[in-house]
Amino acid sequence: MEVFKGDRLYLKEITDADIDATVMAWFDDAELMKYYTNSKNKITKEKLLASLEEGKKSGNLFTYGIFTNDTDTLIGTIKLGPIHFVHKTSDLVALIGNRDYLGKGLSVDAIQLGNQLAFEKFDIRKLYGGMYASNIPSIKAYTRAGWIIEGRLKGFYWVEEKNEDRILVGCYNPKYFSEEEIKAVKENENRYS
Repeated sequence: MEVFKGDRLYLKEITDADIDATVMAWFDDAELMKYYTNSKNKITKEKLLASLEEGKKSGNLFTYGIFTNDTDTLIGTIKLGPIHFVHKTSDLVALIGNRDYLGKGLSVDAIQLGNQLAFEKFDIRKLYGGMYASNIPSIKAYTRAGWIIEGRLKGFYWVEEKNEDRILVGCYNPKYFSEEEIKAVKENENRYS
């Protein structure tokens, strides 16, 4: 099985055997799921396994485990997809589920490995994503991992009877985008934060 390895972490495609009670507990943790946009739907092991299988079958949605190099502990997931093969674009969602590993900068490492995986294995031209404006740790993790804030969707989310903006982020494969193009987007970033 192919592995994408960094200094502290590695990514490998997640298997049914990896989905144990510890992993499933992540999806029951209200604080962890607060910003996970699918969290309004109860995620069961059966639904998760069916989603993994459907993603593989469709060939455009892949879930990788985030593992520590030193202990081979599964601490989170990277979801790549759905991939739009015509435009070579994809969403990339990172989740550090093991609370013992939060606040150590590992999200940045995991997202950087996700970028590498997307660009090298799947030849993705551009990665995109969005998060709640109040999810400052996520915004910081993505931007520290080389992503750029591209925009803001006013009142996109409805949270506790209030409007909340969605921050749009993107990451560009240098194979398809020049340094000048990326720099031009980066220069506009402060307009949206």
